[in-house]
Amino acid sequence: MTAETSQTLDRGLRVLKLLADTDHGLTVTELSLKLGVNRTVVYRLLATLEQHALIRRDLGGRARVGLGVLRLGRQVHPLVREAAMPALRSLAEDIGATAHLTLVDGADALAVAVVEPTWTDYHVAYRAGFRHPLDRGAAGKAILAARQHPMTDPGYTLTHGELEAGACGAAAPLLGVTGVEGSVGVVMLADVVPERVGVRVVEAAREVADALR
Repeated sequence: MTAETSQTLDRGLRVLKLLADTDHGLTVTELSLKLGVNRTVVYRLLATLEQHALIRRDLGGRARVGLGVLRLGRQVHPLVREAAMPALRSLAEDIGATAHLTLVDGADALAVAVVEPTWTDYHVAYRAGFRHPLDRGAAGKAILAARQHPMTDPGYTLTHGELEAGACGAAAPLLGVTGVEGSVGVVMLADVVPERVGVRVVEAAREVADALR
């Protein structure tokens, strides 16, 4: 902590992060131990966060993330999309294929930004707002690969015809971006995705991740 920071705010944010990392919630005692503060401080933090609907407490007294965080989260997609656009434009123009940024939305993969190449005679139409199950398509499978191998770089994922007949996809996950789970990829009409496309997609995913840090 420095002189310019708020200890109370810091503790409140730490509470939210701790609760976000668990599916079953945490008790006051558990939070007290993790934060290294007494239970009275935790009670006050929880009461304040609950007033703003940022946390909720179940009948057993376990604290969980509240629905109020959704109102804050709605502003995330525009910020992420804006940060990703330069890398997506470069990727689409270099490869001559539609580039996209996809984020996790529940059990689905949701395309939040799409850039189509300007110089091709034809390309696959792909729209922001398109969603599909995480276990179908390169974008979702790249995200799942990162989940399965959190300590390593899984590289890129290739798929063929899983979302649209005759269309191939290549995608790489966003790595090292706290609070954002997603991937960058391209979709194209081809029988086989050239290796250079996969390498370029990984590069673009790293560019987007750097822009979001």
